Amino acid sequence: MSARKQKAPGSMEQACLLCRRAEADPAVCGAKLEKQGLCAHVFCLLFANELFQQGGREVGLMGFLPEDIRRAVARAARKHCFVCGESGAAISCWQRSCDRSFHLPCAAEGGCVTQYALQYSAFCWQHRPEQAVEAAPEENTTCLICLDLVEERKSYGTMVCPACKHAWFHRGCIQGQALCAGISCFQCPLCRDKELFLLEMLTMGIRIPSRLPSWENRRAYAALSERHSRCDARECLCPGGREQAEEEGPWQLLLCCSCAAEGTHRRCSDLRSSTASWECDACAGLGTASSASSELAGPSTASQAASGFSCGSPPLQGSSRSSPPGPVRMRDRSRLQRREQHPYSRPGRRRDRSRAPAPSAESSTPSQAALGPSHSSPAPETSSPSTLPAGSSCGSPALESSRSSSPPGPVRMRDRSRLQRRAQHPYSRPGRRRGTSRAPSPSAGPDPPPPVQ
Repeated sequence: MSARKQKAPGSMEQACLLCRRAEADPAVCGAKLEKQGLCAHVFCLLFANELFQQGGREVGLMGFLPEDIRRAVARAARKHCFVCGESGAAISCWQRSCDRSFHLPCAAEGGCVTQYALQYSAFCWQHRPEQAVEAAPEENTTCLICLDLVEERKSYGTMVCPACKHAWFHRGCIQGQALCAGISCFQCPLCRDKELFLLEMLTMGIRIPSRLPSWENRRAYAALSERHSRCDARECLCPGGREQAEEEGPWQLLLCCSCAAEGTHRRCSDLRSSTASWECDACAGLGTASSASSELAGPSTASQAASGFSCGSPPLQGSSRSSPPGPVRMRDRSRLQRREQHPYSRPGRRRDRSRAPAPSAESSTPSQAALGPSHSSPAPETSSPSTLPAGSSCGSPALESSRSSSPPGPVRMRDRSRLQRRAQHPYSRPGRRRGTSRAPSPSAGPDPPPPVQ
């Protein structure tokens, strides 16, 4: 007798009485049952000729009586498998006029179809069911599961989805997917059809186990149902340790009423016996990023306006953050924008207003001497079109560009002193002295037209 049908000489594993294999693929033959000196695979019992369940699962081998199994083994000893040629073929083709018999592990090798449902029918290669769908794969069509090329037409090893008629796959590939997905999630890998696809696969001999998918077994999400049972206080005072918990008293474990992911003993968190709920530090907001950000916030807007802007920060954005925009600030911004477009043009006045003569270096007032240098001093730091001179730092790139853009003049010095006073009092409107008026400059020519807004 073939060595593959009997147990190895040094092996203590018992072979199945119906297929005579000590080792067989459990996906094809099922689990091995041993009881009362009998050994057989589950599906070998279900596919055997003239063998039926007579009782419950606790009787005999899953309801098959021992005497019935022995009679089926005696009948199979007189038949030979048309695939391997050995005796003991317990499965016969369901076609009445066919006398072919085979072992269950030899079915795939002989092109037989075994239907794992209802009556557990088996058919030889000549009388097996064929797919009725009219479809043919295109050239270089690959299996959707293994991505290898399929055959040029439907066959025992090449199958197609009856719903979409475009999903082609190998028999072995779709059988592996069925074993993983189970009957609840088994569907076409392309069109996701389930009802028509499942019925077709059962008819073609694909075994679909009646269970949940292998990725959703009963223990896969067991951790989600476990309750937190540990004290997470910084210093646990319980003599029994952090894992000890009592139903009441000082060592009663209270879980966070918001997340239930942390717990504490009553005494470890100084909770009274009347306290019914407790919230952990993370859920209560202690030491979280929201509270920490308020403590680590930057200086106030008033201090920013007084101290000025730091190097590298956008000047216009910094000025808008220091104080809300007003009519005076918007007017200064438009003036700075026009100066950026025409850096060498002198600022003009409206025609209905008079201009005061430009003060000379010798007649400068004490306030001008304090706020800015005279013409004979080195070039002062002029205001950039996008920064305020009062708060800008010396390393700003905008100031370096403004130094080379236009030379200082009396009008620019007067504007700078005005902007410095306005930076100190951003909401005050500029006023004029009651008894003074401005006379036009004798050296000034006709007033230029007003700039286009």
